Amino acid sequence: MRVHFLFYVRRYKTISELFINEQIRDKEVRVVGPDGEALGVMPIQDARKAADDAGVDLVKIAPNAKPPVCKIVDYGKYKYEQLQKAKEAKKKQKIVDIKEIRLSPNIDTNDLNTKVGAAKKFLSKGNRVKITLRFRGREMAHMGASVHILTDFAAAVADVAVVEKQPKVEGRSMTMFLAEKH
Repeated sequence: MRVHFLFYVRRYKTISELFINEQIRDKEVRVVGPDGEALGVMPIQDARKAADDAGVDLVKIAPNAKPPVCKIVDYGKYKYEQLQKAKEAKKKQKIVDIKEIRLSPNIDTNDLNTKVGAAKKFLSKGNRVKITLRFRGREMAHMGASVHILTDFAAAVADVAVVEKQPKVEGRSMTMFLAEKH
């Protein structure tokens, strides 16, 4: 004999899609008026009536507060303003990339100068630079003797950069981070 169970899952809107009007199930809510003034804590029926009288929606803006905070506002306009604020915040944030420059222990002076020029270019654009000194085979035995390459590199870019993280051995490589001087 087989028994079948049917489960009905009630779907709730996520916080990004805010609860409005009849979707708000709390008994009491703290109400904020359309102009931003606090109207106090009141039963949900009174809050819905105040929103209806104003001809706009009751929107739950802080669901985790005790009691939850609802605002009397036009839902479409409120959602549009939230999107505009998010867009504006995204415009103002600056993304900092980390550019990597790889060196080897037996690098020649001219090659090092070329890499220094590349690092200065990256730093001038506002990026951080990760200098990696890679060791292969027998070079691993002389890691300590190669630290001077990274210190020379840091000295060469000292006019435009500061050492953010000192040289550190990680497996088969030694890394150092540089950031733009302010």
